[in-house]
Order: sequence, then structure tokens, then C-alpha cells
Amino acid sequence: MESQFSPPPPGSPIPAPHGGAGSDRLSTGQHLTTFTHEGRFWDVYLEFVEDSLRPASCRGRLCFVPTDQAGHEEPARTTVIIIEPTYEEAMVRAGGFDQHHLSAMLRSVRKAPS
Repeated sequence: MESQFSPPPPGSPIPAPHGGAGSDRLSTGQHLTTFTHEGRFWDVYLEFVEDSLRPASCRGRLCFVPTDQAGHEEPARTTVIIIEPTYEEAMVRAGGFDQHHLSAMLRSVRKAPS
């Protein structure tokens, strides 16, 4: 079965998304999905984090960006929560989160309104 993901060549940096309408996004990660939470739409990206101590693994965090983002809002990011041996396995793992998982993670990383 052919993969839907195309990993970067070994030893190369994780590529940023291609330009176009989303080129001004606040995340350079791979777009996973868009979902609703508390009346807003959220784009979810998987951002890869390089670890020089463990170069043989792919480590990733989720980045949540509201589609109606106000100028003062920053993206909400988890800590590294995905550690897999390959890029493809990390993408599959991240793509396996359902809306309930994503909502819970978003709630855990959002700053309370001041």
C-alpha cells in the first residue's frame, strides 16, 4: 500500500508548508485537521521538533490556531507528545486523534482569558 505521507530525506530539516493562501500561518507544521471547539474553528498542525540527542526519532507537538485569530492571539502548542521512529509513523499517530482528544489537549494548553 502506498503511503499518503512523503517524509523528508534523512538528515534534512522538516520542510515548511508550501506557500499560497496559508503562507502567512503562524505554524510551519503539517496541517492535520480543522475542528470546532467552543464555537470556533481551529486548525491543528503537527510541528516536528529536532532533538540532537535522539536524531533517529521523530518528535512532534500539536499547534492549535483559531481560523478567526485576533491580532493579540498566539497559537497554543502542546509539549512534545509524539515520539515515533519515523516521520510517517508520527504523522499516522497524530492523525489518529479524534475531536475529543484534540479538544482536551486544546483546553489543557490554552491560556485563561485575563
